[in-house]
Amino acid sequence: MSRYWRAWSLTLAIAVALALAGAFGLRWYVEQRPLPMTSDKVEFRVKPGTSARGAARTAREAGIDVNELAFAALARATGVSQSLRAGRYAVDRGATLAQLVAKLRNGEVLLERLTIAEGLTFREMRALLAATPELRQDSATMTDAQLLQAVGAREAHPEGLFAPDTYLYDPGSSDLELWRRAYRSQMSALQDAWNARAADLPYKTPYEALILASIIEKETGQPAERALIGGVFINRLRRGMLLQTDPTVIYGLGDRFDGNLRKRDLLADGPYNSYTRAGLPPTPIALPGRAAIAAALQPAATDALYFVARGDGSSEFSNSLDAHNRAVDRFQRGIR
Repeated sequence: MSRYWRAWSLTLAIAVALALAGAFGLRWYVEQRPLPMTSDKVEFRVKPGTSARGAARTAREAGIDVNELAFAALARATGVSQSLRAGRYAVDRGATLAQLVAKLRNGEVLLERLTIAEGLTFREMRALLAATPELRQDSATMTDAQLLQAVGAREAHPEGLFAPDTYLYDPGSSDLELWRRAYRSQMSALQDAWNARAADLPYKTPYEALILASIIEKETGQPAERALIGGVFINRLRRGMLLQTDPTVIYGLGDRFDGNLRKRDLLADGPYNSYTRAGLPPTPIALPGRAAIAAALQPAATDALYFVARGDGSSEFSNSLDAHNRAVDRFQRGIR
């Protein structure tokens, strides 16, 4: 073999060796090298329309030391950049670049969480869902009646029909699916409580119990008092007494309520004014939780007919008007 061919063969061997070393090094960098991270678990959110390099930049800002160029190249090679799913991702310490790209390729987003608090109104719940960008806003142009039809509700008024709870949902899913889940959950809770209700309650239908449950929800300062407050209202209904509860009046005022309930508001007759009209208002006034529904259908046994706020979140209960007036003087007027 001539000197030329020996030199060429050696050069080729060296080039192949370097290529193999580079290939193995690249494979190690992509598939085996753990990405440096600032904590054991890092979460980052990919917004809709984010590019592969943008996703890498977001991951870096969150605490994952990933090379943007390498990430973008691997994302292009595996098709991730064409199908980058928006959402929140979590990466555990020890993950490699290949695993990070695969997580985005597979769209392994975390479920989002939305809390609907007890006592919110339907209007407030609707505004909360509308302000949740991770939900697809399919109900945005619907009227309340159309929304009720879409979730399969037979009721004519939406108030109180949806269960306050914390809901997990897939980002990008329809808000209508969450509405349906909330409706089914509330109807199931109401029916279960109705089936286990105490004897001789002054309700004709589960819907009437839902109305009182919403009032109990708005009147309760301490969770332990729900059943007792329920007992007071049941006693008043049985005797034909006016419920005389401020939250119903406030609900009836709607946008006119400025935070200050005045005497003229209590005297102005209307369907939700429980100071001028006997019995229950025509609809619930808020979204009652399971505990309030239970309090309406399993109220505490009590002789109390009145209660007044003590100013610390709890209430003072009284069996007579004289005792109630004394409690009002003490806790509301500061008269001892």
